[in-house]
This record gives sequence, C-alpha cells and structure tokens, in this order.
Amino acid sequence: MAKRKMKYVCQECGYESAKWMGKCPGCNNWNTLVEEMEASPASSRHTMTRDAKTKHQPESITAVETQKEPRMTTSMEEFNRVLGGGIVPGSLALIGGDPGIGKSTLLLQISAQLADKHLPVLYISGEESVRQTKLRADRLGVTSDLLYVLSETNLLDIVNQIEQIKPSLVVIDSIQTIYREEISSAPGSVSQVRESTSELMRVAKSNGIPIFIVGHVTKEGAIAGPRMLEHMVDAVLYFEGERHHTYRIVRSVKNRFGSTHEMGIFEMKEEGLREVMNPSEIFLEERSQGAAGSTVVASMEGTRPILVEIQALISPTSFGNPRRMATGIDTNRVPLLMAVLEKRVGLMLQNQDAYIKVAGGVKLDEPAIDLAVAVSIASSFRNQPTKPEDIVIGEVGLTGEVRRVARFEQRVQEAAKLGFKRVICPEKNLEGWRPPESIEVLGVNTVQEALEEGLER
Repeated sequence: MAKRKMKYVCQECGYESAKWMGKCPGCNNWNTLVEEMEASPASSRHTMTRDAKTKHQPESITAVETQKEPRMTTSMEEFNRVLGGGIVPGSLALIGGDPGIGKSTLLLQISAQLADKHLPVLYISGEESVRQTKLRADRLGVTSDLLYVLSETNLLDIVNQIEQIKPSLVVIDSIQTIYREEISSAPGSVSQVRESTSELMRVAKSNGIPIFIVGHVTKEGAIAGPRMLEHMVDAVLYFEGERHHTYRIVRSVKNRFGSTHEMGIFEMKEEGLREVMNPSEIFLEERSQGAAGSTVVASMEGTRPILVEIQALISPTSFGNPRRMATGIDTNRVPLLMAVLEKRVGLMLQNQDAYIKVAGGVKLDEPAIDLAVAVSIASSFRNQPTKPEDIVIGEVGLTGEVRRVARFEQRVQEAAKLGFKRVICPEKNLEGWRPPESIEVLGVNTVQEALEEGLER
C-alpha cells in the first residue's frame, strides 16, 4: 500500500503546499496553513478507461429537451423573491451570516412552512441536539409531523438518511461541522468543507432534492472556507443585520436561477422572523422633518425600488487631516463627491469633517445615489434643510453634470406611492416618458441646479 503524504492547506483560500510557510502565497494571510493528510488515490487508470464508454455522450445543444420544473414556494414572499420565485428542485444554496443573526431560525421557519404543505423536510443540525432544535421549534410554533430532525455530523450517515427518506428539502446546519471519514483533517477544514459540499451537490443533482447549507463567516464578513465553495453552489445568500436591531436583510449575491442582488427584509420578533412587505415605510418612519443634511433617494435593490434616507454631518475639523467616514455606501465615494462640490459649486470643504450614513442599516452600491449624497453634504454644510417632500435621484460626474439612471420609472412610481410630491432627477431621464399626475418631476443638468432646487432658502 502506497504511503499517504502530508500537505499543508491554507484555511482561508485553500492554497496547498508541500511544506509549511508562515505566510500564505495565495491570500497573504499569516499562520493559516494547517497540516493535512492527502486523500487516498482513486481507482486504477484502466478502470477509468473501461468505464469511459458507459458515460454520457456529447449532444447537440439544439437536440437537448428542456422542461420547466415548478418551484416550491414558501409562505414568505420576501424569501421567494430573493431566490428568484421559489426553491428550485435539485439546487444547492449556501446561506452565510454572523453568529446569532437568525440563520437557523429562518431555515426552520421555511422548513415548517413546506412541511405544512405536506412536503417532507429533513433538518440536519450538527451544532445542536434534537432537543435544542425542538425548543426552538416550540418557540416558533412548529407542529408539523413531516418535519424530520436529525443531529448528525457524519456525511455518510447523512447521505443514507436523505436517500432513505427522500425529502422535498434538506437543511444542513452547518457545513463546518460535517466530516468525511476518509479525510483525516478536522471538521471545518478546507478539505472537509470542499469534499462534503461536493458530495452534497452530487446528492442534490442526482435526486432532484434542494439542499440549503449554512456557512460560517470570518471576522471580515465573508463566508469561511475556500472561495471555491461559493463557485460550487447554485445560490449564495447573505443574512445581514445587527443583532441588537430587529431588522434583518437576506441578500442574494449569486443565483443561477434568478436575478442577483435581490433583497428581502425581515423583522425579528419573539415568535420568529416576520417579512416586511413595504420596507420604504420602515426606513423613513423616523425621519426628522426640517433637519439639515437629510435627503431621500430611490435606490434599486435587484428588481425592487426602495426609498431610504441619506444623512450627512459636516463640521469643522480639529485635526490636520479632515475625516471622511461613511456607513452604508462606499467610503471612497465621499471624498470624490466633496471634491466635485468644491471645484464645481465653490463649497470650501477641505477643512471640514464629513460623516455620511444610510439610515436603517441598508448598504447602497449603485451610482444613482450620488446626487442625493451631494445634496445632503451641501445641506449640512450650509445648514439649509432639504424639502421634506422631495426625492433626489442621479449620478454625478467629475465635471459636475448629472447623468441618467436606470429603471427611472419604477423609482418615481415608488415615490408617488408613498406620498412624495417632487422628484429631482437627470434631465435625460425625462425623454419619451410621462410621469404620474400626483408627482412633479424636475430635470436638472448639473449639481448646481440640483442644489438651487433642492435646498430651502
């Protein structure tokens, strides 16, 4: 029998080396290489050659027959939207989030909803016992007989139970606790996570059973384990939010069966998570009237428009270098917009500290919020409040021009639905379109024009 060799594997990126190194060449992290034993070699080469004739043969893509499989829908429309309309049979989805954020609660609620529709569900917990899962189920009011609970970490036993029960949905909580006996490394290592996910993917595709796996996150907020883990699965969902606040956000960053960057908003209650059907009202319900530095913008999250408040606080600096801090938007965008205001509008901001925040804990990353951020900064610097019934939309260029944005009609309709009276937007977005009668749409070409119209005198 051939001697099995040892190797060193980075626990952050999966880089493999024959010798130990203090710094990983793949991700440049220190002290992340851990000694592991290589897996036993596969069967002999002549066996692979013999079985090659029995494999599937290439087909012309025009000859392949397709059929649209019905999706399984839960009672949470927000969760269905994030997945692109429901759960696809045979799909493998990865859900990541901070500890205690509510991942297990969300998946147990979804499992119970499918079980109430007479669909058998297998919930496998590697971190909690069956009694602990039962306590959470009692708190959430789960009473279905078709929800099966299993506390197991051995992958072989898990696969046997899946093939025996043939459930409509499988939940693995979490993938870092699952191990394969033929791999000598500890559960949670790169080799264990990679091989366990690969086996679960095979089970999902061959049996047509959707599987949700929970993944731990690192201190930077990324899903722990090799980056290849996110490439293997069909969908990657991030569960975001502060543990000390009641609102949670499920964000889709990868989805082979739907739109990416979709977002679902939930509220954490004592009896579990409750979906928020109109998040714009939630984000604007505590807005201060007549306060300088506050502007409302219509942002697109996937296919849904959401109205959020952008707040700015500009104050004289006490240090040699003024501070530029931002929460909810890209920090590098703040000094860029302040430079445009200095050069094109004439605001002396070089000796001012700037603090920008998106109220409600939402993260915005589209260029359509540039004009709202610029108006908020100018409003706080001049101490002139914005008009409370205005919505500001637009991308700002380095020459001070306001550029058109995508899906403008949906943003305006959302603003009109919530009772706003005026929209300040790029002039180019008004071509070939008639706004609703209940709202006035004002087109501007430069940041200077937007400040003249948006700030109260």
